[in-house]
Amino acid sequence: MTTSSNHTPATPPAASLAEVRALLGQLRALADVEAPASLLSAVLGELGLDAADRYFPLETAIGQIFVAFNDRGLSAVMRGESAADFEQTTRALLRRPVHPVAEPPARLVAALERSLHGESRLDLRFDLRGLSEFEQAVLLKALEIPRGEVRPYAWIAREIGRPKAVRAVGTALAHNPIPIFIPCHRVVLSNGTLGRYSMGGDAVKRSILAAEGAAPDVLEELARAGIRYYGSDTTHTFCFPTCGHAHRISPAHIQRFASEAEARAAGYRPCKVCRPALGA
Repeated sequence: MTTSSNHTPATPPAASLAEVRALLGQLRALADVEAPASLLSAVLGELGLDAADRYFPLETAIGQIFVAFNDRGLSAVMRGESAADFEQTTRALLRRPVHPVAEPPARLVAALERSLHGESRLDLRFDLRGLSEFEQAVLLKALEIPRGEVRPYAWIAREIGRPKAVRAVGTALAHNPIPIFIPCHRVVLSNGTLGRYSMGGDAVKRSILAAEGAAPDVLEELARAGIRYYGSDTTHTFCFPTCGHAHRISPAHIQRFASEAEARAAGYRPCKVCRPALGA
């Protein structure tokens, strides 16, 4: 036997109907709201689906910096307090969108902190695709300079096979889009003086070098004295004064040279580690 019954739906309470009507009214009102122009790019950027770079502030020993990145690696680093200024400058530099990220990748932040504290930077990657082949070669060579050491512009020019391009090397370093992490602050003038620094000025360069153990006061004292190299009278090799091998020479065995020619004339050969001259 089959039975059937008819059920009449219960009438919703008046309060529920009022809430539904209010919600419908709010949803209809959304049609009149214009989303921010950056919303789509920001959402796609968070999902890694567009070409926009993301950025976040980072506190360092020289104050707040802003770090831009994408899936290829770091793309821009600048010092400053204004996110708006950073966005404007970075958009012009990279020629693509850049927007803030709510939560920076923990792994990237950890890698940046390790680099700032002198630990391995091998897990940092860099997006240099907007630079010329020459500019990239200059910056990648600067990456080879150890923490606490400096090299002259002429050293980079020689190392990349462009010994006469010293001025161009200086220009490339002055426009380094990722300072601190690509350490252009470790490059000095050929006469031994510290030279200029684009991110915050000379005082910032001095501060960073001092924090890394490069002793900028000593470097400038040597520059004033015309001393470019240290030699060891036990190994008969000569180095840049900041080279790790130079630090191991006891004071009684240090020989000071004003030029490569003077060192070679005294029977000294260039260090194979810091490579202060051809033939190292």
